[in-house]
Amino acid sequence: MTLNRWKLRGWKSNRWTACALALLSFAAGSLITARLAQVNQVRADGNRVFELRVYHTLPGKVPALESRFRDTTSKLLAKHDLKVVGYWVPEDAPAWDNTFIFMLAHPSREEAKKNWDAFAADPAFQEVVKLEQASKLVEKVDVTYMRPSDFSPMK
Repeated sequence: MTLNRWKLRGWKSNRWTACALALLSFAAGSLITARLAQVNQVRADGNRVFELRVYHTLPGKVPALESRFRDTTSKLLAKHDLKVVGYWVPEDAPAWDNTFIFMLAHPSREEAKKNWDAFAADPAFQEVVKLEQASKLVEKVDVTYMRPSDFSPMK
């Protein structure tokens, strides 16, 4: 009977040891997986770019361009995953009197190109282009792609 009791205790002890090891392995695996997922997310975000677009309008046309963006263009941008960070109209005159600025955030330059190509091919945007040609608002557009610096609060 003592021998059976010892074997039974040993079996229970081994069972608890196995359970504890399984639980420890699961916890360690979960932590490692979570850490690797975070590293992959940081790497994916490392390709993120911002696009600064400065529209130089013909004199007095900024309000019309703002209306176009408010009523039409901003919806088309969103439709094609072109994520606008913000729109701005500079306050300092006279150099900025005819300027409209907006910024977009893209996961990568490749994604930006893909989304802009889809945007340009959209029949609704083609209508906007026709209206622009009929009632000229924009003289030129400056486009600058930027990557966040390693110490930038916005990444």
